[in-house]
Amino acid sequence: MSLQTLLEQATNSPESGSAASSPFSTDSFDASVMSTYARFPLALERGAGCRVWDTQGREYLDFVAGIATCTLGHAHPAMVEAVNRQIQKLHHVSNLFYIPEQGELAQWIIQHSCADRVFFCNSGAEANEAAIKLARKYAHTVLDIEKPIILTANASFHGRTLATITATGQAKYQKYFDPLVPGFHYVDYNDIGAIETAISELDEGDYRVAAILIEPLQGEGGVRPGDVEYFQKLRQICNETGILLIFDEVQVGMGRSGKLWGYEHLGVEPDIFTSAKGLGGGIPIGAMMSKKFCDVFQPGEHASTFGGNPFACGVALAVCQTLEKENILQNVQDRGEQLRNGLRAIAAKYPYHLTEVRGWGLINGLELKADIQLTAAEVVKAAISEGLLLVPAGPKVVRFVPPLIVTEAEVDVALQALERALATVTV
Repeated sequence: MSLQTLLEQATNSPESGSAASSPFSTDSFDASVMSTYARFPLALERGAGCRVWDTQGREYLDFVAGIATCTLGHAHPAMVEAVNRQIQKLHHVSNLFYIPEQGELAQWIIQHSCADRVFFCNSGAEANEAAIKLARKYAHTVLDIEKPIILTANASFHGRTLATITATGQAKYQKYFDPLVPGFHYVDYNDIGAIETAISELDEGDYRVAAILIEPLQGEGGVRPGDVEYFQKLRQICNETGILLIFDEVQVGMGRSGKLWGYEHLGVEPDIFTSAKGLGGGIPIGAMMSKKFCDVFQPGEHASTFGGNPFACGVALAVCQTLEKENILQNVQDRGEQLRNGLRAIAAKYPYHLTEVRGWGLINGLELKADIQLTAAEVVKAAISEGLLLVPAGPKVVRFVPPLIVTEAEVDVALQALERALATVTV
């Protein structure tokens, strides 16, 4: 079934909008679900390609993609076929047995990256937890460090577990959750002097710094790409000291940047890196990859009940193969350039409100001026009213992360909708 057919079926479906048998109620939802999200007043029920529809039948252009997760958009034929095939074959077994689909996915990742080994889990936070545990064991057993420290960046984001919010260099995510996990130290992003100073001071008298955990491009921290010279110097420092270099590629990996992995933009290879979000195209899966020399886990030291099950791996493999088969990385590069050019043209029209456009591929940020009251959330709300879904990346950056299959025409529609939205909030 073609994507065009899916779009036509979704648009013409008799089940669309208010015809649903039981109308959706936000009051009922809020009475049952914990308030861990400040949700926009919008209930989405179906999608096709880069379009989604709410429970009232209204159509939106989706430039959120589950926050950089729906790699192939919604209801992509390759995913529909993979889901149907795998659920009828085998959906879950224990990792106490060999899982062929897990092996195939691991081999694809290894063939298309610098990794030698893969561990599968269910999310980005779990992948980063696995990386933290691996780094700590390596520190104890190889580097002979008694109390290892992992350096992370200010304004970073690594997840919501206790260890990963501690690794996250943003106090707002840590409030009320102390005592935090020891063993982390924060430095400014893209500042090599800060790294060198931290290592020198922390290692004084005894080696303590075991790893550097860092994003090639900070996503939640405002869509800030890493500097090439900074990352190459990081790699040099790690080579000279034995410190492990760990990249969090949960948001920027799997083609989102226009290359398969963010580290390819920086001319360096990490020792360990993590993936999730786009890896399964929206099916929950995470992965922690490493070079062979630092793969020190032994049986029983780390595990995941659902991680790497046949269903998640079968669908994720279909996503990976479709990226290749349909030459989607080229589309990411072309549409990303188109989007940034369009955003820069819009920014030029609003010099008192907008300041910078930055990003790689199809992860891009439009920054609002710091000295104005207008926030990214207000722009996002206005865009929703214009039929465009966007997401903030902090209080002053509007993030654009559409499915990687987005078309030239859809990027133009998004830019037009953004202009209309800005006209309503800048008066």
